[in-house]
Amino acid sequence: MPNHQFLHGEQEVSPYIRAMEARPPVSFEDTSCAFAYRNDAELKRAHFIFSVVNHPWVAAMATGVVKTGLALRLPVEGIIRKTVFDHFCAGEDKSQAEEVINRLATYHVRAILDYAVEGEHTEQGFEQTTEETLCNLETAAQSANIPFCVFKPTGIASADLLEKVQQGVVLTVEEEKAYARVKERFDRICRKAHELDIPVMVDAEDSWYQDVVDRLVLEMMKKYNTQRAIVYNTYQLYRTAGLSNLRNHFHEAVMHNIFFGAKLVRGAYMEKERERAARLGYPDPIHPNKEATDNAFNSALAFCVDNKQRVSLVCGSHNEYSNYYLTVLMEKHGLAASDGRVWFAQLYGMSDHISFNLARCGYNVVKYLPYGPVRKVMPYLFRRAEENTSVAGQSSRELLLIKAELKRRRSS
Repeated sequence: MPNHQFLHGEQEVSPYIRAMEARPPVSFEDTSCAFAYRNDAELKRAHFIFSVVNHPWVAAMATGVVKTGLALRLPVEGIIRKTVFDHFCAGEDKSQAEEVINRLATYHVRAILDYAVEGEHTEQGFEQTTEETLCNLETAAQSANIPFCVFKPTGIASADLLEKVQQGVVLTVEEEKAYARVKERFDRICRKAHELDIPVMVDAEDSWYQDVVDRLVLEMMKKYNTQRAIVYNTYQLYRTAGLSNLRNHFHEAVMHNIFFGAKLVRGAYMEKERERAARLGYPDPIHPNKEATDNAFNSALAFCVDNKQRVSLVCGSHNEYSNYYLTVLMEKHGLAASDGRVWFAQLYGMSDHISFNLARCGYNVVKYLPYGPVRKVMPYLFRRAEENTSVAGQSSRELLLIKAELKRRRSS
């Protein structure tokens, strides 16, 4: 049973306990279900990876070695591909990802194709990512196993340019043209999603240019979410402004009589956000502790389900309690496990005990399937290493479950 007081604080206990009165038959303890799609070799590789990231100093050293090797053009890509890349990514192109998609579908887990190239710096790179995203929409339209597509704004726009726009800096003529192209790329992707009736999620970014991303996404919602939620924005609930932003944007959607798509995540940039705030002398934009973040996230879940007539929700969480709590909210509101307005999402290579046990109980579950050239997805992989190292208990929990499944297989 989850520890309510630890997760929510004294003032939050009563409503959460009341919600738990009708407990759905969901458990995240069955490792045979969680890892059924992984063979022994893949499970042993996962054991090695999470053993490394479970020790921060070892993970930091390994990450440093990889970064140095890549910078010096040393032949390290083969090692990366056979370890972290194969575990967290579906392949270097969509044809390689297809095998993973089909394997997941066998267990009623669907996929989100994520061209995981970010931080591009050239117009050519931005256009390539845009075209790849458009192709993913076409692929999704032909496959019942790909219910969403996704893109990251810094894959199609310069982070420096977005930051200037948010700060209100007067742009040069060339920068104005570049920003016009950014808006055109946003519209091209969202228009295609609308035409094909495939929802598209816009990933979150750093706080110093997230506001401008929010404005762009809301404009796309006003154009394309008139019949149902096609465009989804992402809300990072570890930010102190996350919950209020979600509520404010929802109310703006209601004022314009459109449907609202929200993907909720905790966030993955905590150290960078805090370091920048301290360096530049502005208030820390991140909640002071895990309890505050958990409260915000679970309050956001409740807000979305309370407004289910207008909101479609993707719960992007690796937190067992939050996923379990959402199943309770759904039952309380009379939502079927398969209701198309609610989805559970985890990253490929993480939290399989959540994904596959939810899918077995009939809930809508998707895995983020990143793909792309090894060198170009390294920022994504470095973030996964950082996330598993910095989130208290994340890698330990993964490792414990993997060990339990390896032991079960040996004994059987």
